[in-house]
Amino acid sequence: MMHLSSASVSSAGKVPGRSPDYQGTIRASCLGYVVQAIVNSYLPLLFLTFQKQYGLSLSEITFLTTFNFGLQLLIDLLSAGFIDRIGYRASILLANVLAIIGLFSLTVLPELLPSPLAGIFLSIMIYAVGGGLMEVLISPIVESCPTKNKEATMSMLHSMYCWGVVAVVLLSTLFFHFFGIQNWKIMARLWIIVPALDFVLFTRVPIRHLIAEGERGLTFRELAGKSVFWLFFVMMLCAGASEQAVSQWASAFAESGLHVSKTMGDLLGPMMFSITMGISRSIFGKFGERLDLTKFMLVSAVLCIASYLLISLSGSAVLGLAGCALCGFSVGIFWPGTFSLASAGIKNGGTLMFALYALAGDIGCMSGPTITGQVAAASSGSLRIGIFSAIVFPLVMLAGILRIRRTLSKWPGPRSSQTSSGPF
Repeated sequence: MMHLSSASVSSAGKVPGRSPDYQGTIRASCLGYVVQAIVNSYLPLLFLTFQKQYGLSLSEITFLTTFNFGLQLLIDLLSAGFIDRIGYRASILLANVLAIIGLFSLTVLPELLPSPLAGIFLSIMIYAVGGGLMEVLISPIVESCPTKNKEATMSMLHSMYCWGVVAVVLLSTLFFHFFGIQNWKIMARLWIIVPALDFVLFTRVPIRHLIAEGERGLTFRELAGKSVFWLFFVMMLCAGASEQAVSQWASAFAESGLHVSKTMGDLLGPMMFSITMGISRSIFGKFGERLDLTKFMLVSAVLCIASYLLISLSGSAVLGLAGCALCGFSVGIFWPGTFSLASAGIKNGGTLMFALYALAGDIGCMSGPTITGQVAAASSGSLRIGIFSAIVFPLVMLAGILRIRRTLSKWPGPRSSQTSSGPF
């Protein structure tokens, strides 16, 4: 398996005379992905409530999610230089502070400002910046930790986002059931506990930097001059698109196919998708030392293509939902696996590389469901045809993995021995 050498990172937060414990860093990072799940998943549960309480139109409600992810995408693009200037610790603490302020603002600004929509937008703007910083920071922080199996650790890390989404949907739904949806502000303030706890943890754990003292990270021009950088960029884009092309439409697919309520559609669609995706990442996180990353990704790509065919061609709503579950399982390794391959393969890519790959993944997250929806709209509203058109993303992902495997086969010696200088 491939690993970063310990010489390729510098350390921070060491206690003199004692070896730092990076398990605490990994636990704090896992909780960070739960924070991101909260800022991305809680608001959509309130869309109907906001329509009734604040008189928002459907188009205004729809734009809330687009605004959240669009702003996070912008942060992906702009944050690398800022993060390297102030450091990982200050940046991750700022991300949690912004999540806290944004969630709290959501409960007060809609009533304080003349327009409730303006209050909601301002709140989203605050916590979306925190979420964007979190996405760029967490992976390099964990990648820099001296763990035995970085691919497995990265996969387990990313599984926490999936389990965070499941927790947000389940616990919030239970709260609304027992205490009423009108008390959504109390639930929002309860979720503030998570970023507050993560803030405290990140003040105490050791944090290392990806780039060793005396070395520098690659510039954008240097990264762009490497063909393998663009291969991984395309793979990250396809990872996000393969995931969201199905995930974002899973609820509508369940509602229209099985004729169930929106609540049941959310449980059968997006939450089931998140559960199976979390299972996939947890499996590799648990048994990664015994598994070959590229083989696992290769099999997953084949399963992903099969899931798209099952969803679009089966003609059965039940089989279609089974395809959604299979898709969640199959795409689980794409994002963390590509991160691990790129980090091991490109020496001194640094924070900028992770930021650009997060950007590529978010572009995929936006383009996948957009293409699916546009093709569906042009096909008399057929989601099956829309999803079938998006099969191009897992097909390109498969081609990228095959290309990487051919490159790996040319490396002399074990892959782990090649990572100190970077094979590409």
